[in-house]
Amino acid sequence: MRFFRKAKKREGWLAIALQRDGLAAISMQTAPDIRPQVRQAVFYPGKNAAELLEKAGRDLHAHAYRSITVLSNGEYQILSVDAPNVAADELKTAVRWRLKDMLDFHVDDATIDVLDLPVDPQAAVRAQHSMFAIAARNSVIEARQKLFTAAKVELAVIDIPEVAQRNISALVEPPGRGVAMLSFGDEGGLLTVSYRGELYLARRIDLALEQLLDEDLERRHAAFDRITLELQRSLDNFERQYSFISVAKLVLAPSSVKGLDDYLSSNLYTPVDTLDLATLFDFERAPELLDPLAQQRFLVPLGAALRHEETAL
Repeated sequence: MRFFRKAKKREGWLAIALQRDGLAAISMQTAPDIRPQVRQAVFYPGKNAAELLEKAGRDLHAHAYRSITVLSNGEYQILSVDAPNVAADELKTAVRWRLKDMLDFHVDDATIDVLDLPVDPQAAVRAQHSMFAIAARNSVIEARQKLFTAAKVELAVIDIPEVAQRNISALVEPPGRGVAMLSFGDEGGLLTVSYRGELYLARRIDLALEQLLDEDLERRHAAFDRITLELQRSLDNFERQYSFISVAKLVLAPSSVKGLDDYLSSNLYTPVDTLDLATLFDFERAPELLDPLAQQRFLVPLGAALRHEETAL
């Protein structure tokens, strides 16, 4: 008989996002051929991240899960670079060299990871192969690791919002076509395009959520006009750069913004849908997530918890 056997981790993630006004955490179980099941979704209001994280770890039984957190906008840079023609084990070193003049801090102080952008497999001539390089200051990564260690939450992965949003977007891709997804939160807007589960476009839209909620119709529509122009430019450029990808639609993530869906539908040639996350996730054990405002708050941790790969930033 074996005593003090280490408890087996559950199949799923505990995803934790530090937000401006608190901490959002969800625990999720995933399995093939079923909708991802959210076990718990809890928001802890407050400013003391260490105290909130310690409480979340206790309440949500962090010891039973693999834990994942997500960096905030401004804590990392995501850059498009030409893929180096090197062996896989030399890739990050080669990318680091290419980033040395692109970062706003010294490359020796950076933690770096890469996301591949697969080329058109049907192309007669080999196309230029690109990839995303994600770089964060070592001090940012170390501070986040120390925060989780102090709270006794074992951190397995540090991710970024673009990838979390890609994970959700991939669930609504029609076969053989790409999907654009637009979300708004405390950090502004985020536009992504996914195709075959890969992230091909990630662009921030520098508009505060408050501007989209302005009670003055003229000011609100001015913000809508700016979003429309940003989307048109981004999607037109994307179509020219990735002509082998047909974007089926623009999906709006759940939010408190009213009227944006109708406005974009009237001004874009791309079909526009508003996403209800209840069609993608099983919220039976977390019925509070049936509310679109709750879906907006938990969008990033929900996407992060869909992670399948095991590599960390």
